Amino acid sequence: MGRAHLVKLNWLSCLPPSPSHLLSLTISPHSSTPALLRSSFSAPRSLSTKRSSAIQASMDASVSSSPKDLPVGLDAKTEEEYASLSSLLQEFTSIPNIDKAWTFKSNTGIGSQAMFSISQANLLANKRRKYALSANISKGSGNSVNFQWSPFPVEMTGVSTVVPSPSGSKLLVVRNPENESPTRFEIWNQGHVEKEFNIPQSVHGSVYCDGWFEGISWNSNETLLAYVAEEASTSKPTFNDSGYKKGGSADKDCGSWKGQGEWEEDWGETYAGKRQPALFLIDINSGQVQPVKGISKSLSVGQVVWAPSTQGLHQYLVFVGWSSNPRKLGIKYCYNRPCALYAVRAPVCASEANDLEIKESPNEDSPVLNLTQSRSSAFFPSFSPDGRFLVFLSGRSSVDSGAHSATDSLHRIDWPVNGHLSSLKIIDVIPIVQSAEDGCFPGLYCSNFIPNPWLSDGCTMIVSSAWGSIQVILSVNVLSGDVSRISPTDSNFSWNLLTLDGDSIIAVFSSPVDVPQIRYGYLVDKEIKNAAWDWSDVSSPIFGCSAKVNFLLSCRQFTILKIPVKDVSECRTKGASKPFEAIFVSNQSKKNDVCDPLIVVLHGGPHSVSLSGFAKSYAFLSSLGYSLLIVNYRGSLGFGEEALQSLPGKVGSQDVNDVITAINHVIDTGVASPSKIAVIGGSHGGFLTTHLIGQAPDKFVAAAARNPVCNLASMVGITDIPDWCYVESYGVEGKTKFTEAPSAEDLALFHSKSPISHISKVFAKIKGGGNRKPETYNFFPPSFSHIGRVKTPTIFVLGAQDLRVPFSNGLQYARALKERGVEVKILMFPNDVHAIERPQSDYEGFLNIAVWFNKYCK
Repeated sequence: MGRAHLVKLNWLSCLPPSPSHLLSLTISPHSSTPALLRSSFSAPRSLSTKRSSAIQASMDASVSSSPKDLPVGLDAKTEEEYASLSSLLQEFTSIPNIDKAWTFKSNTGIGSQAMFSISQANLLANKRRKYALSANISKGSGNSVNFQWSPFPVEMTGVSTVVPSPSGSKLLVVRNPENESPTRFEIWNQGHVEKEFNIPQSVHGSVYCDGWFEGISWNSNETLLAYVAEEASTSKPTFNDSGYKKGGSADKDCGSWKGQGEWEEDWGETYAGKRQPALFLIDINSGQVQPVKGISKSLSVGQVVWAPSTQGLHQYLVFVGWSSNPRKLGIKYCYNRPCALYAVRAPVCASEANDLEIKESPNEDSPVLNLTQSRSSAFFPSFSPDGRFLVFLSGRSSVDSGAHSATDSLHRIDWPVNGHLSSLKIIDVIPIVQSAEDGCFPGLYCSNFIPNPWLSDGCTMIVSSAWGSIQVILSVNVLSGDVSRISPTDSNFSWNLLTLDGDSIIAVFSSPVDVPQIRYGYLVDKEIKNAAWDWSDVSSPIFGCSAKVNFLLSCRQFTILKIPVKDVSECRTKGASKPFEAIFVSNQSKKNDVCDPLIVVLHGGPHSVSLSGFAKSYAFLSSLGYSLLIVNYRGSLGFGEEALQSLPGKVGSQDVNDVITAINHVIDTGVASPSKIAVIGGSHGGFLTTHLIGQAPDKFVAAAARNPVCNLASMVGITDIPDWCYVESYGVEGKTKFTEAPSAEDLALFHSKSPISHISKVFAKIKGGGNRKPETYNFFPPSFSHIGRVKTPTIFVLGAQDLRVPFSNGLQYARALKERGVEVKILMFPNDVHAIERPQSDYEGFLNIAVWFNKYCK
């Protein structure tokens, strides 16, 4: 494939000297003076000059190993471990991802062509390198398939997104600026750039390429593009040495400056500083750009698609709208924000060549129609190929309950051929599944639709969905509502749909111990109802990894465990009483009948799920000789709505008990040792991590918390999702209790649900003897010892730009641990948000976590 791996770099030499890159602090419980500062040396004044010179020469000769030349928090032994582990971590980090894929009809009329958009971590640039790789697909006898790959991938430097036209004859390339420069649109054909347009900030800002508001749609004639971009920046007040300047100034003037103006609210985490998403059209022949008028300023728009065109009738655009009334709450990972499908007339007219072109003076009074008024949520609109159906997902259960994510439902609108959109009937295709029988469909948990998910029959969609701890591929008949699992049922691997090739499927499958591989699926007999699908291996250069990584992974295995609920009598619903799952990764054989140290891995949310797919960071930790227990506690996606809704109101208790039950399960079955257990989690997983080391302080020898929720009482006033604090603390009634001004009762409940409430307040006096009952104190005086609460050495990985769980939450908890003599290490990444996924930050964070766990577990 060409350069399959990044050049291996010495990790220590890559670090810039500036402290703005990383703030790292190691706190020793034994002294307030850092160990490196205590190692300074000064010769006694009585030494002779000759002897002093000899000592100085000796020091100079050994300067390379002097502690003062090491990064803060490292000693010589730890530095060697860093160097060794960093090399292996780079090999895992360099494994690419397939982000998107498309197929096109071949120019020869035989077979087809595929294009894959791939990304790979570029540690030096601290970005993800993007590139494209193509393949010719040919089919032989007996349903055999062959992919003939192009010799090398092509890097897409500066490309924000690419969108092929429906026919595959054109390719839109969007390049968003990193400053106030114009956004660039390029229209490519198979051989060269046909058109290039630079759209200034006065028209609109960057095009949304975020996977949520994102929407770019070609019309059927491939002459117009509808898309979502940041609205044009609003004018700011101008001041000069005489005061306020009336009329402002569009030009840069050294004698004046721009004020800030009124603050504009955004959609929170990952959207800081981004302007309102708005709808635009561009004519790819003339480059004319027109905002779509008539949409209320209170609506943020996204996911636009062209409605089917009918001769002589208005051309409509269908989009999703989110209201900002009463205010914008964080929307990233939050499907509980009310939204609806809307239709608006496109500002177009027929040209002399009978193509559509943008009107010079669009009608600003064109009505915007709400197509889904009877639903509190509607998103991911998709028209069937013949235009008969409009299908969409709904997160109604999330909106109605307040849970940030829940079981989806699928719905259909029969699109009117006469263009009358006033009274459309919504038909339920897949309802919300409350509780499924063992082995049966647990409900729909779909994170997106591919651009064209339809088979040629015009009524069957192909989608990916969580099914317990596994991601599967489903076929859905939108007329009958029949749902079939078409990825192999005899495999615990996870499958991710990439694209369709006619009525065949290109997908990726992987496991916690198997790097992703491409598979090609096809119906064995199309004429048979519920016919079986067959899956062929596809040889691919994309996921190449080193021999060392392959060897380490080949020694690991995984299984999915069913964990019985401990206290079934406390379960209010049938679904809540069903066993939950955990993915257990281990060595294929025990050495001397001794178990490897165990790392308990906890997902965030809490309403998300850890799937049985390949995750580079955790595969790296497993390859170091750790077993992994990846727990999908009740409240996770993929197990039915009743199990999910059993958690709100019980966070910090039910989820904590589920994790402890899972740990005890693997200990009781003899596959894990109780003496060497570490725990790691981020966000709500960090909430559980810090709860566990407080509620079960003797169970864990080390912990790692990434942007953890530690104090709901302090978080509620500064997070972008304060309603989350109410719903997860109170349950469904928290949705109506939510207020921007929490009461003392609210704050008391939040504190009681928080990990910080388990920080020890009881200390025993060291002085004295005998059997006298120790005195207790609500503070930590000198000469006192900790007798039974948090004591687990913990590393914190924090993002300073996190708006979801601001870093002060984790920092407060870390300082409270230090105050009580617990060993703590803090990594603070100044430019990272909640996910901490910038390549250097992700890499350095997991490198430090590995060293931390090795220190206490091995």
